[in-house]
Amino acid sequence: MSTINDVSRLAGVSKATVSRVLSGSRGVKEASRLAVLKAVDELNYRPNVIAQSLLSQSTGCIGVICAQENINQTTGYLYALEKHLSQHQKHLLLRFANTKSAVLNALEELNCGLCDDILIIGARFALDIDQENVILVDCMDAENVNSIQFDHTFAAETACNYLISQGRRQIAVIQPKGSGFAEHVLLGYKHALEKNFLPFNRNLVFLEAASSSVALQELLNNAATLNFNALMVADEHEAQHIIPQLQAFNKSVPEDIMVFSLGGSLQLPGVPVIPAIEYPIEAMAARIVNWLTEQTQDMLGTQLMRGDLFIPDVRRKVNR
Repeated sequence: MSTINDVSRLAGVSKATVSRVLSGSRGVKEASRLAVLKAVDELNYRPNVIAQSLLSQSTGCIGVICAQENINQTTGYLYALEKHLSQHQKHLLLRFANTKSAVLNALEELNCGLCDDILIIGARFALDIDQENVILVDCMDAENVNSIQFDHTFAAETACNYLISQGRRQIAVIQPKGSGFAEHVLLGYKHALEKNFLPFNRNLVFLEAASSSVALQELLNNAATLNFNALMVADEHEAQHIIPQLQAFNKSVPEDIMVFSLGGSLQLPGVPVIPAIEYPIEAMAARIVNWLTEQTQDMLGTQLMRGDLFIPDVRRKVNR
C-alpha cells in the first residue's frame, strides 16, 4: 500500500506540500499540485480519511440532497459533481428526499458532523434555509445566500422564439403541478409572443396542471385549441410521457406537433429526438466545487445560469 512518503518522492515535493494539496489548501504552486495529483493517481494512493479529519477538523465529505424525481437530470448532476469533487480528494454523501420535511431531516442528519458542506438540488417547494454551508441548486423560491438558479424565463422565451422561427405559431405549454417556476415560464412565453406580435391564447396554457396527461387531453378535445402545432413541456421526463399520448391521438411528432422540452433533451430508442433547453451541468459542477474548495469562502450569492438551445443534429449555443 502506498504512503504519503511514496507520493512525496514521486512528485518531488515535501510531505507538507502533499498534505496541503490533498486537503485542498491554497498557496500551492499549480505545477506542484499537478505533480502531486499525478503521483496520487499513479500510485493509487488513498489517504487515511479518519486521520485527515482529526487533524484538519474537516470530514472531506460534501452532502448532496436530491429533491427531484427526474432521474436523468439527477444522474447528470451526480456524475459531474463526483468527478470534480474527486479531483480535490473530497467525497460525496448522497440522500434522496421528495418532501420538505424529508429534505430538512436529511439536512439535519448531514449537518451533524457527517459533511462540511451540503448541496440541495431541485426542490420544488420553499425551504427557507439560511445556512452558510448550504448551496441550493435549481430550487424553487431560493432565498438562500448561496444558490444557483436556472433562468426559466429565458428558457421559455428562447423556446418560443425557436418554435415560431419554425413556423409554429400556435404554441401550447403544460407545466404539471409541482414542477415549479410556472410564473417564470409564463413570463418568458408572453415575452416571446409579444415580440413576435402574436396573441396570447389562455386556452393553450396549462400551469400547475394536476396531470400532464389530463391537460393534453383537454388540449386535444377542445375545439378552440385543435390547431395547436407546438407544445412546451417542463422537461424530458414529461416529454417521454407526452409523445406516446400524442401518437395515440394520431398526432405525429414533430410533423403535426413539435414538442419542446424546457429542461433537457430526450434521446431514447423509439422516441423522436426533440429540441430542448439544456443546462451546462459540467460548468455548474465546476463552479460549485471551486467555491467549496476555496479556503476564504466569500458568499457564492444568488447566481443565475442560462441554458443552451439544443436542436436535433445541431447544437446552437445561446449566450449565457
